[in-house]
Amino acid sequence: MSNLRVLQNLGQASSAILILLLACGEKADDGSPGPAAGAPSAQGGQATGGASSGGVTGGTKAVGGSQTTGGVSPTTGGTASNPGSGGTSSMSGGSAGAPVAGGATGGSAGTAEGGTPGGGGAAGGSGGATAGGGAGGAAPTAGAPSSADATIVPDPSWACGMADGVPPPTKGTLVFKATFELGEIHDVGKVQYGQRRLLDITGGTLTGDRVQGTVLTGGLDLELELSNGSIELEQINIIRTSDNALIFMRTCGFAPAGDSVTRIVPDIEVANSSPLSWLNTGKFAGTRVVDEAAKTIELTVYDVSDVPAAEPKIKLQDPAGDPQQPWECSKETGGKGASVFTETVTLGSSISVGQSKRGNRNIIPITGGTVTGRVKGKILPGGGDYQSMAGLDAKYTIETDDGEFIIIRNCGPFGALLPQFEAKVDGAYAFLNTNEFVSSDPGGASGGVSITFYERQ
Repeated sequence: MSNLRVLQNLGQASSAILILLLACGEKADDGSPGPAAGAPSAQGGQATGGASSGGVTGGTKAVGGSQTTGGVSPTTGGTASNPGSGGTSSMSGGSAGAPVAGGATGGSAGTAEGGTPGGGGAAGGSGGATAGGGAGGAAPTAGAPSSADATIVPDPSWACGMADGVPPPTKGTLVFKATFELGEIHDVGKVQYGQRRLLDITGGTLTGDRVQGTVLTGGLDLELELSNGSIELEQINIIRTSDNALIFMRTCGFAPAGDSVTRIVPDIEVANSSPLSWLNTGKFAGTRVVDEAAKTIELTVYDVSDVPAAEPKIKLQDPAGDPQQPWECSKETGGKGASVFTETVTLGSSISVGQSKRGNRNIIPITGGTVTGRVKGKILPGGGDYQSMAGLDAKYTIETDDGEFIIIRNCGPFGALLPQFEAKVDGAYAFLNTNEFVSSDPGGASGGVSITFYERQ
């Protein structure tokens, strides 16, 4: 009997249909601090003392760009050429005067000329209208698009099938909304790729004109904050529809620094024989919003097949020199060296998706387990093995006896499984972040399987 058949027989096969959604997007960052409270209005030549991370030296007022009507000069921030401690911006800014070439230029980040900026510092002055306006530090220019209204062009490392850009999802047609209920929120800490959080998903609902369902427990929401403040997301969920079909949803997303809305790009996989097989060929994009107070995540997905990736655009870029987290399985090769640790993984009943656009798909939920060796602890319930004819693809989390979290992705063909780890860079298990390891094939164990990880030779 093949290894794949052995692993499938560990759980009770289900006759339900499973839909796979793979949702992916990119993070965003424009490379400069964004405006905060007190940012200047769209027009108005008056320099502001608004709050901006880091603070800049306020520039002088652009020649010809003086404020006319409706503007309010800074209050606590001093004058335009001599800002004090982070004053209030002009309100409406009035109407700008005639533009003159060589407007004001915002100062460099740091201590403001004429005083140390407080509470985030003073923003640099901005010029009058369009031509001749000054470069006002971090202050926005007239008509700058918000991320909600713009096409976001992802960094190539996290493109997820839409490298030309993800259009505003709401310009498409609504497909469904999902509300996920949150359990524990684990602060994994700073890993090799950035600051990682793990949000446990314990249930929820899905609603739409053509699909409704309930969210099963065991979902994962893996949020990564890069060093520039932008967000990358991977999320895994299983949903049972009202007609007893099953949806598996892997979500990849991104958000600009400071943006609470994550943009996602679903890639949906469903059995070719299912009435929902139209999801296999659709083009989808959506949004994800976390409400920690309500302990929910709201996911909204639209059909954007008729929405072009048009202007305005926001281009995202990873921080230079930082490692980039992978979306695909590792392609490294190597043999087994010294043993590192062994897991006994308990499993739920397997779910067969059936033949779909990516071949035959089978999912085995992970419900817990124990870890011994150089790593000691327990396996948290959640995630699973999302296997196909190409081999295994498991995603789950270890909580160590000393309170750290290790995220594991173990995937590849039988006989060549390669794990990828994420652990705190200043913790006891940082050695795993080199990802120079190999995995045994799963072997039989009480209630599940046994897996041993080795140094890679």
